[in-house]
Amino acid sequence: MNLETVIYSVADGVATITLNRPEAMNAWTPQLSDELMLACGAADADDAVRAVVITGAGRAFCAGADLSGGESGFVGGGPTEHMGPRLWPHQVRKPVIAAINGHAVGVGITYPMLCDIRVVSESAKIQYAMVRRGVIPELGSHALLPRVIGFAKAAELMLTGRQFLGAEAVELGIASRSVPAEQVLSVATDMARDIAVNVAPVSAALAKKLMWEGLNVSVDRMLALESSLLPTLASMPDSGEGVRAFFEKRTPQWRGRVSSDVPDVSL
Repeated sequence: MNLETVIYSVADGVATITLNRPEAMNAWTPQLSDELMLACGAADADDAVRAVVITGAGRAFCAGADLSGGESGFVGGGPTEHMGPRLWPHQVRKPVIAAINGHAVGVGITYPMLCDIRVVSESAKIQYAMVRRGVIPELGSHALLPRVIGFAKAAELMLTGRQFLGAEAVELGIASRSVPAEQVLSVATDMARDIAVNVAPVSAALAKKLMWEGLNVSVDRMLALESSLLPTLASMPDSGEGVRAFFEKRTPQWRGRVSSDVPDVSL
């Protein structure tokens, strides 16, 4: 990949994707959007990647749409000339952690809401500012945010466009934890490395798929799906390896590959 607005690196089973327009507080552009999707696609396709961390360069995660050219900044563009699969974070078959290292406004918060886990700077300024700019939240926000934090809280944030800090984001249920800004990336990376080592990749991929697609599935249907999938997983090598590693008090050696071994699920 020849990326210009995103940095992509892999180490210790963790892909780190960094929004890299620090001079513009990582403001969102069509190119940035496309390159993030390419980076997510690369992480999904690489079996050596077990978890993903998405963060921002500089003092902001993302300050929202780049409006330096006026209201046209709200209009998305088509893909660039780059080739490769393009995915949103929730489509990646590995756990994706948003390391919200600083301010997250507009798409700066709707994008990390498509991640599975969010670690946020306690002093980050967060805002669903769209209604104060004459547009509306995007990226599935009207369906996703009420499901994550409840209708009343979501309505307050999206209909007032008020600003709140990272510490309140945890109280609201938007993020799982808040830490000082300088610790956000290390906390998120430590979590990702733990997943990379100790979590069976096929189990993580399947659990993630069930959680995201289960947002619109009844409890009874999910119970039946889980029951039908457990015998398949129990017959796979990683099930026995997970048990043996636990009793032998050692690091598991996972054999399952996300690219080929995830069971089909029909919801």
